[in-house]
Amino acid sequence: MPKSHEVNRRDFVMVVTALIGSVIGAVIGLPAIGYLIAPAFQAKKSEAWIPLGPLANYPEGVPTLFSFVRSKVNGWDKTANSYGIYVIRGPGDQVKAFSNICTHLICRVTWKDEDKEFHCPCHSGVFNVDGQVVSGPPPRPMDTYQVKVENGNISIFFQGA
Repeated sequence: MPKSHEVNRRDFVMVVTALIGSVIGAVIGLPAIGYLIAPAFQAKKSEAWIPLGPLANYPEGVPTLFSFVRSKVNGWDKTANSYGIYVIRGPGDQVKAFSNICTHLICRVTWKDEDKEFHCPCHSGVFNVDGQVVSGPPPRPMDTYQVKVENGNISIFFQGA
């Protein structure tokens, strides 16, 4: 005798409960999973033109320190980093921009007007006004930035880490 395909009440309630539970789980679970993994797939673009202000703010031939802060979002962690740039204005619209970070051990260099040199306080690294190594352990010249002058305003191209 063939078996009947009748569904009893208990089996029907189990199937409907499992179906409704699956739908509720998907409605809640999929957005939650998307929230958790979405930061890993976001594009991280940290390069930008940073405005440094009018050319007139920088005296000719004198390295002038300009500081700025950039925020970086990594997943749910947001950090703010401070950066320093020495801007050296030449004749006309000629401008150079150097990082104030020593190329030896990432210490901050300072301009000593009496010596006309950049000095690193950590290991006595010395750079000239063109960013070239004069003495000490730095392995290479100071890092430079691409500079543009538009309508009397200076900007540098910053590629943050």
